[in-house]
Amino acid sequence: MALLDRLPRHLFSQRGWGLLAAGAVALLAAQIMGRRDLLSLSVLLIVLPLISLAGIRLVKPKFQVYREFNPSPVETSSTTTVRLAVARTGQGTGRAIMEERLPPRFGESPAFHFPARSATGGTSRYEYHLRSSQRGQFVIGPVTAEFTDPFGLSLHRQAIDDGDTLTVTPAAVELPVTGLAGARGSDGVTATRIRANPSDDDVMTREYRHGDPMRRVHWPATARHGALMVRQEESVTTPEATVILDQRYVAFAGGPGTGFGGAAAMDGHEMLTSSTFEWAVVAAISISTHLAERNYALRLLDARGEPAFLRSPSAPEPETDEYVGTGGLQSIAESLAAIQLSGPHHGHHSPVPARRDVGTGRDHGFAQDSGPAPFDDGLMDKLSAHRMRGPIIAILGRLSLAEANALAPAAGYGANAFAIIVAEKPSEFHDQLEELRRGGWRAVAVSPAVPVPAAWSHFDQGGTALDAAAADVRRGAGVAR
Repeated sequence: MALLDRLPRHLFSQRGWGLLAAGAVALLAAQIMGRRDLLSLSVLLIVLPLISLAGIRLVKPKFQVYREFNPSPVETSSTTTVRLAVARTGQGTGRAIMEERLPPRFGESPAFHFPARSATGGTSRYEYHLRSSQRGQFVIGPVTAEFTDPFGLSLHRQAIDDGDTLTVTPAAVELPVTGLAGARGSDGVTATRIRANPSDDDVMTREYRHGDPMRRVHWPATARHGALMVRQEESVTTPEATVILDQRYVAFAGGPGTGFGGAAAMDGHEMLTSSTFEWAVVAAISISTHLAERNYALRLLDARGEPAFLRSPSAPEPETDEYVGTGGLQSIAESLAAIQLSGPHHGHHSPVPARRDVGTGRDHGFAQDSGPAPFDDGLMDKLSAHRMRGPIIAILGRLSLAEANALAPAAGYGANAFAIIVAEKPSEFHDQLEELRRGGWRAVAVSPAVPVPAAWSHFDQGGTALDAAAADVRRGAGVAR
């Protein structure tokens, strides 16, 4: 039995190998003893497993697989339920052992028997749960089925579907309410009055239009103008906010935690990122959520003024830079799921894959270091097109003094301007912060160990929140050594 366990299982079962072994022994005995009946028996014992092996590979059962994730996409560290429905579509009967292949990060691949005991209408249904602590896009599946012939002699394993992509989005953290929005109402809108005439009597009137109710007629203004005038209702404008998300490799790579695959590479999902960039991604989704909940329309740009998710393989609409409402926020979260650093790395100008088809592994273009320089006219033109319509928030990596000088004037295009530099050694960016502040930015530099809410609170509380966070980090470091 121990010898049979060592034999390969992808061709024959233990029963099949046993028959082949018995056939070989019978053949040897027939040669030694000269018995024709033993020869016939040996041929039968050897041929039967071979015929079973040929039959199971020629007549392959066909199946249809339906896979559903709930919720989809799912946030990091949250659980999604995977529901599988498997139905036989071709001829054939019998049982099969099936396995859902998973990336190693999700643990052991679940196995199940087909048909299930609770199968209805020829369809077997299965359910299991997944959770990932890292964002990204992961291929779940395919389902592989191991078939056996009616005699249980031979085995054949094959994939019966192509798998589906699970998108894991970064989870937003709750940010404290600050005065970042400026003079906005508690509901995140601004009321403006349209003035048709400098006179106080006319400050909220306009000409009568067909369909206006008579109760809104403003009689004093009507008598003065000699035409029907109605009271003008306050018009409500949606506030806007612009988020600049730096994605340059040179701004985030090089410190501890820089990843070129790592654990992700083991499950076929390579993503160029670092601990500082992961902090920036969480900050981006958290700030976007915070503002979207206050009815802000959002505009997300990169350091060159291009759409922030132009190179993200998970972006539903990569060329879009404006997002509104719940649907817009969901699109931002999906776009951030697989976003990675772009531009030259390791000192060379080799391209970084920009859009990867998760299902096929093919690259669609490259995130090359071409086009306008960061914080140049491209970004300024985008900001000037929406001048003074709301705050500008810049989430930045390592910044040179020249780059800080180029970015500084951008503060003049926003009602408020806030910059967060995330770096392993934030104390090295004092000059850059001063350059930004001279341009009108409220700026702070933090390490990735500082919680995002503490960095956000800095804009209202000054250094208080960051000092407390830094003290917590130091105490934690002392414990961890």
